[in-house]
Amino acid sequence: MTLPSSVFTPGSRAFAADPYPAYGELRAAGRAHYYEPTRQWLIPHYDDVNALLRDRRLGRTYLHRFTHEEFGRTPPPAELEPFTVLNNNGLLDLEAPAHSRIRRLVAKAFTPRTVEELVPTVQRLAAELITAFHADGGGDLHARVAEPLPVAVIAEMLGIPASDRDQLRPWSAAMTGMFELNPGEDAARAAVTASEEFSGYLRELIAARRTEPGEDLISALIAVQDDGDVLSEQEMVSTCVLLLNAGHEATVNSTTLGWLSLFRHPDQLRILQDRPERLQDGVEEILRYDTPLQLFERWVLDDIEVGGTVIPRGSEVALLFGSANRDPARFEAPDRFDVGRPAADNRHVSFGAGIHYCLGAPLARVELGASFGTFLRHAPGMKLLSEPRWRPNYVIRGVEELLVGW
Repeated sequence: MTLPSSVFTPGSRAFAADPYPAYGELRAAGRAHYYEPTRQWLIPHYDDVNALLRDRRLGRTYLHRFTHEEFGRTPPPAELEPFTVLNNNGLLDLEAPAHSRIRRLVAKAFTPRTVEELVPTVQRLAAELITAFHADGGGDLHARVAEPLPVAVIAEMLGIPASDRDQLRPWSAAMTGMFELNPGEDAARAAVTASEEFSGYLRELIAARRTEPGEDLISALIAVQDDGDVLSEQEMVSTCVLLLNAGHEATVNSTTLGWLSLFRHPDQLRILQDRPERLQDGVEEILRYDTPLQLFERWVLDDIEVGGTVIPRGSEVALLFGSANRDPARFEAPDRFDVGRPAADNRHVSFGAGIHYCLGAPLARVELGASFGTFLRHAPGMKLLSEPRWRPNYVIRGVEELLVGW
């Protein structure tokens, strides 16, 4: 069915602040809704979202099977080339066999042991940031803790010198602006500039690591091989950019959205303070209840049917993660924030599913556990000072600041 534009209004701050009532309307109205402003099919139900994430009749790209013209699409303008080249060579926007090959190589470098060895660093950085924040009496938790922690962790992992790290967050913010619905010309120019600057920086860093390898992930990506196959320089650059963009945007906003949920549900905050062993369950509930990534786009490569609606090849579907995570057909009392919901049964889709399941999910969980755990242990009594202002972004959703005190 074609969706009335009054139900789904992703361009408004009010919708970004609370899209969940609209999701309830979408689920009640059907399983697939055509949204004319973005020419996408919205998929709101958990089972459909979960299934389509794994369905090989859909893809993050179509260029492994069709040209732009064969697929009925216009090629991106030439002036976007620095961004499109960078983005199109990253794991998130590739399909098999290219995706399988690169993920296999990257997984040889970015191993569970890599994450395990980062745990002391993550805990140290979290403690340093939160101790200083507490000593100052609070302030903007978003800027003082939520943003710098994952950026510092990824910079440590990649071996980026501390003197260069201030550039990472602005580069990432500019590039991820292109993932919003219908980004404008200003967003495109900012993304191109950031892509050129960050790519150039990483190429210099890769060249330096070829001469003098270190114990960092870039050195590991240079060295990794599989039967003589190695990553190209562009593949390494795109992998590092993806690790920064995907690896910290979600963690930043999960931290602030998680604290906002806890402030609004003080009984749940007390449970985590009194029973720290429930923190793992609490982190999964934070990720489910108010996920930062609300929407994930995929192209329809062959006709599919969803709830009796045929969605033809050449269409684009928008899988609504936020709606799927609140689907009563999958979660008991889904609109209740419950940090006691067992993690083993909390099968949210916040990290995706299928071949594009987030490679950095284990690291994100470590960072969130360290951040929330340190706050809960060393800074009880924290309170929200004012209701936050929401960013206008919807796809990657969050607040502009989170002012707290003691």
